[in-house]
Amino acid sequence: MPIATPEVYNEMLDRAKAGKFAYPAINVTSSQTLHAALRGFAEAESDGIIQISTGGAEFLGGQYNKDMVTGAVALAEFAHIVAAKYDITVALHTDHCPKDKLDGYVRPLLDISAERVARGLNPLFQSHMWDGSAETLADNLAIGQELLAKAVAAKIILEVEITPTGGEEDGVSHEINDELYTTVEDAIRTAEALGLGEKGRYLLAASFGNVHGVYKPGNVVLRPELLKDLQAGVAEKFGKASPFDFVFHGGSGSTAEEIATALENGVVKMNLDTDTQYAFTRPVVDHMFTNYAGVLKVDGEVGTKSKYDPRTWGKAAEAGMAARVVEACANLRSAGTRIK
Repeated sequence: MPIATPEVYNEMLDRAKAGKFAYPAINVTSSQTLHAALRGFAEAESDGIIQISTGGAEFLGGQYNKDMVTGAVALAEFAHIVAAKYDITVALHTDHCPKDKLDGYVRPLLDISAERVARGLNPLFQSHMWDGSAETLADNLAIGQELLAKAVAAKIILEVEITPTGGEEDGVSHEINDELYTTVEDAIRTAEALGLGEKGRYLLAASFGNVHGVYKPGNVVLRPELLKDLQAGVAEKFGKASPFDFVFHGGSGSTAEEIATALENGVVKMNLDTDTQYAFTRPVVDHMFTNYAGVLKVDGEVGTKSKYDPRTWGKAAEAGMAARVVEACANLRSAGTRIK
């Protein structure tokens, strides 16, 4: 059962919350990066989350028509087959989806999984993300209510982002400023609208200074201790201890101390994209520079086929990215925790 069933995915998240560890959520854009993520999880003996953003799905759909749903479905179906060879369990997730892309991405994917569930099958994806951080909180939560109901019907967990994450990802950008911190009032309004489990399970991407990408020290001020305040504020009002399953966005480049604080305060999923992109690309660059004359037909020569064969540099790329996933599992304390 390498692709988690809905029941197993819930178990994974419960285990992470109780054990104060989190699953690396690795963005993938190809079969190669998918294998790199799976390999990294397997080598770390960690379960994990594979995710596809709207831009990643568009890329996977091919540059001829750039269809996001086709790209996401194709890689998910591929993952269901190849993941069987890895001795770990992974959940499939779709990353950031803003309002203008819901009809072309998350809503059709929810319908596909609902149809599968109606036929007695498991959903194609285990969770989807609604990124309403560019909307007013009222509009964000109203759409969240609609999507949560659809997700529950398809046995899927919804992820919601209620306040902005700084930086840019797939064309969605927010300034790096004081608005990048979720308030207790924001968290209370979220609990009032989406419930605390009775309306369906959801993951909460709260903002504590998170920024997509990697920035030099001093440019970003993370306050993961804020998550403790959000948990306590909502717990006091609703009487449910540690009510939220938090997601750490903009996790690339974070310090060990920041990650540890986030884990202690309820983070069960941390997104990695920038660091794993670099880990995938860096060995390729090294190969091209080292084998310059072989990969190019310089001065009329014929080059060296074994040097420009994509399998040659592709293997190095996979190994580089897998190693970064292993490092992430260690940092997030998920290494060695796989479901047997």
